[in-house]
Amino acid sequence: MALDRLVADRQAVTVLDVAREAGVSVSTVSRIINGTVKVSEDKRLAVEDAIRRLEFKPNLFARSLKKGTTMTIGVLIQDVESPFFTRVMCGLEEGVLDTGYALIIVSGHWDAAEEAERIKLLMARRVDGLVILTGHLSDAQIAEFAQMQPIVVTGRKIDAENVRSVFFSNEEGGYLATRHLVSLGHRRIAFIAGPPTHSDAISRFEGYQQALAEAGIVLDPALIVQGDFKENGGVFAMNRLLDSGAPFTAVFAANDQTALGARMVLSRRGIRVPDDVSLVGFDDLPTSAYLTPPLTTIRQPLFEVGQHCASLLLGMLGQQGKAIALPPLELVVRETTRRV
Repeated sequence: MALDRLVADRQAVTVLDVAREAGVSVSTVSRIINGTVKVSEDKRLAVEDAIRRLEFKPNLFARSLKKGTTMTIGVLIQDVESPFFTRVMCGLEEGVLDTGYALIIVSGHWDAAEEAERIKLLMARRVDGLVILTGHLSDAQIAEFAQMQPIVVTGRKIDAENVRSVFFSNEEGGYLATRHLVSLGHRRIAFIAGPPTHSDAISRFEGYQQALAEAGIVLDPALIVQGDFKENGGVFAMNRLLDSGAPFTAVFAANDQTALGARMVLSRRGIRVPDDVSLVGFDDLPTSAYLTPPLTTIRQPLFEVGQHCASLLLGMLGQQGKAIALPPLELVVRETTRRV
């Protein structure tokens, strides 16, 4: 009963209680909470202190009705099980922390029609803005949706009204990974590709080809096997590569999840990494530093991307987000590569 009474007392705290405690008017408290008008520093501090002591929680529903907003942000991801999207989502959560905004997350499963339906679903819930994490929607579709909602999208460059985009050159990343292996003396470098319908997978393959051509290495189709950006795809691809009998001394896997599956196959077949075969991934997922041995990879600042997306969208909504400087892609050399 005591706990119930405590909860009820906290729920009963109103703006009037805060005003009395702080010795100011109710309108002053409202202005400070909503950030609509500047007030003197002493009044602001008094109100903030009263809010903390009374554990006052503003009624977000009432505020949203008054402002015509829902204080929600829709987020379209592609795969809820993917550690790639999980890492970006952690950054998004951090980016909206203490802003009063809540995230509503849906998945499009790399299907443009499904992605469009999920966005329409979010709009029907009257979200204030959208973050689209990659996907197969066309630029024209995104621009059309942006006529109704501010949108931040990753994985592409797009010039459209009410849209902000976050883009890294996957081609550059593929080039850096392959050039690293070339610099170690490798010339028989296999590539486990990502899904052929994904633009970032295509770009990483182009970076691989660019680095080989720059080094005067002729592309060998026998060393290119198809993956799907998932661990089991890395398993199947590495088995196919080994069963083909094509000789190689290094492997560039199109992402870390693929590299993880490939690494398991190499271990099971008694092939030592990096003594027998060097291995490079892409993304630098948190688990990559804890593999045995730790994985050499291309780091994408995934957490920072999430934070940056939140900051961009909050700015479009007239809110103050945390300014984030996005670091570039970089090669992280660990223990899965060595000189031949």
